[in-house]
Amino acid sequence: MVAKAETYQFQAETKQLLDLMIHSLYTHKEIFLRELISNASDAIDKLKFEALTKPELLEPSAGSDYEIRLETDPVERTLTISDNGIGMTREEVISNIGTIARSGTKEFREKIKAANSENSVAELIGQFGVGFYSSFMVADKVTLVTRRAGETTATKWESIGDGNYSLVEADQPFRGTSITLHLKPADVDGGIEDFTDTNILERTVKQYSDFVTYPIICKEVRKEEKDGQTVTVLEDKTLNSMKPLWIRPQSEVTESEYAEFYKQIAHDWKDPIKTIQLKAEGRIEYQALLFIPSKAPFDLFMPATESGLRLYAKRVLIMEKCEELLPKYLRFIKGIVDSADLPLNISRQMLQQDRHITQIRKWITKKVLDTLKEMQEKESEKYLAFWKELGTALKEGVPGDFENQERIVSLLLFESSHDQEKLTSLKDYVGRMKEEQKDIYYMTGESRQMIENSPHLEAFKERGYEVLYLTETVDEFLVQSLPEFEGKKLKSASKGAVELGSEEEKEKAKKDLEERQKENADLLEVLKKKLDTYIKEVRLSNRLTSSPVCLVSGEYDYSPHLERLLQRSKMMDIKQKRIMELNPKHPIFLKLQERFNANREDSTLGDYAEILLGYALIAEGSELPDPVRFNTLVSELILKTL
Repeated sequence: MVAKAETYQFQAETKQLLDLMIHSLYTHKEIFLRELISNASDAIDKLKFEALTKPELLEPSAGSDYEIRLETDPVERTLTISDNGIGMTREEVISNIGTIARSGTKEFREKIKAANSENSVAELIGQFGVGFYSSFMVADKVTLVTRRAGETTATKWESIGDGNYSLVEADQPFRGTSITLHLKPADVDGGIEDFTDTNILERTVKQYSDFVTYPIICKEVRKEEKDGQTVTVLEDKTLNSMKPLWIRPQSEVTESEYAEFYKQIAHDWKDPIKTIQLKAEGRIEYQALLFIPSKAPFDLFMPATESGLRLYAKRVLIMEKCEELLPKYLRFIKGIVDSADLPLNISRQMLQQDRHITQIRKWITKKVLDTLKEMQEKESEKYLAFWKELGTALKEGVPGDFENQERIVSLLLFESSHDQEKLTSLKDYVGRMKEEQKDIYYMTGESRQMIENSPHLEAFKERGYEVLYLTETVDEFLVQSLPEFEGKKLKSASKGAVELGSEEEKEKAKKDLEERQKENADLLEVLKKKLDTYIKEVRLSNRLTSSPVCLVSGEYDYSPHLERLLQRSKMMDIKQKRIMELNPKHPIFLKLQERFNANREDSTLGDYAEILLGYALIAEGSELPDPVRFNTLVSELILKTL
C-alpha cells in the first residue's frame, strides 16, 4: 500500500519568507547551492560527533566514506543534493523545515523588505540562517527525502512554495538526506543559470564550497574510444579540493580563498573585515583560523544565542560551537580551532576543566585583542567600521575580563563633547585635558542629544572641559568597573559635587558656596521637607550656569539612566532619593529668597519646590512622580502671572 501524504501549512512567518525568496530579484541566486552543501556538511559532522558515543549509528551498509553528491537530470530539469549524514526524523523535518525556529524571523522580514541592492538579500539569507529556503529562488518545487541514522523509517517532504507542504513515509535504504530541486527554466538575465550543467556546478562549488571537508561528487560524462567505437562513460568527479584551509601556509592561501571559507562556515555574504591565523607547537599544539565579521550578526545581543568556534581534534569536528574557546564578549568571532591534544570523545564538562582549552583560550583572546589594536593603530578607518558594528560587545569585556582589561580599555571609543562626528579613545581624551584638570568626566543617558542638553554640563561647557557621552546600556557597568585610566579618575558629571578649575579656584568656589549654603540653610530646609519623599538633600550648586535646578546622584548611587534600565528589566523596583541642586545666581532662586525672607510661612514655597522638582526631572528625561499634580501647579502659576 502507498502511504497517503498529509498536507500541512507553513508557519505564517515561513510562508511570508518563502514569498520573499521566490519574488526577490538579485543576481547571486547560485547562493542556494552553497547553503545546501553547507547544510549537508553539517549533517555529516553531526553524525560523526554522535557516533563517538553511539557507534551503532554508522550503518555498515551505508559505507564508511562520507560524501555529498550532486546529481542532475537535464531532461527533467532536476538537481539533487544528497548526503550520508545524520538525517532527520519526521518530527525534526516539521521543526527544521516546516517552521523557522529563530527569534529573528520578524527582523529578517523587515530587513529583506528594505533591501535595496542586488547583494542585500543574499547577505541577509546567510546572516539569518535561512539558507534552505533559498532553494525556491531557482526551483518551482522542492522534494526532500530523509532518514535519520538509527531509524528505519524515512520521511518525504515536498512543497511548491505556495504556503503548504506535504509529508509522507518513504523508502530510503540508507541514512541521510537528499534534496531534489525541480528547477525553473534557465534565465541568465534573471540570474538563473542552467544548474543541470556540470560545468556550472563545478564552477559554483569551486567558488563557494571548495574547502568543505567532505568530497562533493558529481557524475562526469566522458567520451572514450573502445573497440573502434566512441562510447560515453560516466564517472565520479570530485569538485572540491577538501584540503583544510587552516593547515595550509598563509603564503599559499589568497585573501579570496580565506573569504570564501569564512562565508561557508559563517553563512555570511560579506567578506570578513580581518582574518587571523595562529599556529602553536610545543607543549600544546593547535591551529586556529579566525575571522572578524564586517557586519554584526542579527542575534549578537539575544540572550539565548549560541556562540563559539568550531573545535576539531586532528581535523575531526568534535564540537560545532565551543563557547569555552573565547570569552563571551568576543562571541562575534567566527572560525575554527584544531588541536592534536584533545580526545575525540571529550565532553562539554571536560572542556571546562581541560588545561589545553584554558591555555588555547588565553592565547586566542590575546591574539584577537592584539590584532584589533594593530587595526586601530595602522588601519583606523577599518577599525572604526569594526567598532560601529561590534564595539558594544567588546565593551562587555571590561567588567568581566580583568586579565585583559587594560588591552580592552585601550580599544574603546566614545562619543564626546570634543567633536560632533568623531569618536575618541580615553588616551586621546587624556591628551586634550586642561592643564589643571585631574579627572576624566563622563555622563550616561538615553542619547547624545539628551546628554548634550543636560543642565549638568553647563559648568563643564563654560570652562571648555571635555565630557564623554555614554549612551549604551553596557556603559553603566563599564564605568563601575573602570575607576581610573592612566592615573586619572573617571568621574560622572551628574554625581557628587563639581569642583572645576585650578586648586585656588576650587578652594574659592567651595568657600563661597559654603557661605551661601549657610545663609540660605533655612530656605533649603523648607524645600527639603516639602520634597522629602523624593529628595534626600537640597543644596546650592556650582555646576549650573543658566538653568535654575538639576538633580544629582550621590557619589556611589546609581545614575538615573541605570535606575531606569534596572526598573525596565525588573531587576530593581526601589526608587533612590536624589539631591536637588539650585543655581544660587538664577532669578528664580533670588525670587524664592525674597518670598521666604518676606514670609517664612508662605505656603506657595512648597508649590514652587514641586514645580522645580518636575522641571529637573523633565530636563534629565525622567518620569514625573505625579504628572496631574505638576500640570495643576503649572496652570495655577500661569494664571497668577497673566
